[in-house]
Amino acid sequence: MSIASNLEAINLEVKALGVQLVAVSKTKPNEDIMEAYEAGQRVFGENLVQELVEKYESLPKDIEWHLIGHLQTNKVKYVAPFVTLIHAVDSFKLLKEIDKQAAKNKRVIDCLLQVHIAEEDTKFGFDHAELIEMLRDEEFLALKHVNIRGLMGIATNTENEKEIKEEFYELKSLYDGIKASFYRKNESFDTLSMGMSSDYKLAIEKGSNMIRVGSTIFGKRIIKHFKNND
Repeated sequence: MSIASNLEAINLEVKALGVQLVAVSKTKPNEDIMEAYEAGQRVFGENLVQELVEKYESLPKDIEWHLIGHLQTNKVKYVAPFVTLIHAVDSFKLLKEIDKQAAKNKRVIDCLLQVHIAEEDTKFGFDHAELIEMLRDEEFLALKHVNIRGLMGIATNTENEKEIKEEFYELKSLYDGIKASFYRKNESFDTLSMGMSSDYKLAIEKGSNMIRVGSTIFGKRIIKHFKNND
């Protein structure tokens, strides 16, 4: 199966459901991204800042770049001029830095707040109480150059579908509660990003409207050819 036919198959599945597909292109060469681009894909997700910047500079400018990996505050300045959506905002400190760098670039940057839903300690994100505390904080409310579009979460890496479904259900319930309590009058709070190649069907079933899919489109990941300075 080619990249184009893989994309077509996934889009047939998800477009009618109103789900946005982020093609995860981390570690993939520009030729693969261009094959997806020529098949109509415009939204791509990258994990590493250095790799994202290099691809932004060399690929078509109508691509929407999403930063989906953990972002360190000292790297925000490199992506602030162009990034479309930052998925993994996992601390107030990071959000303040995004706001600061967005202001320098005369932009408002769309962000998703990452919630820790998995059993593994290796995953990043706010817990429920921290998230709600931040949303009530006057310092948070004073930020002018970030736009909170919704929530993002990564389920436990397990074969246990029941556990994955429960984690996605928990995040959807939190999303609905936060939308009702804090963003009832804000139509731009509209995104729940959950689900990857291994579990996107379960995520959609539980209410996801944005999925991050890599290997199902591009094939299995190759060894990193970018130095990970992140």
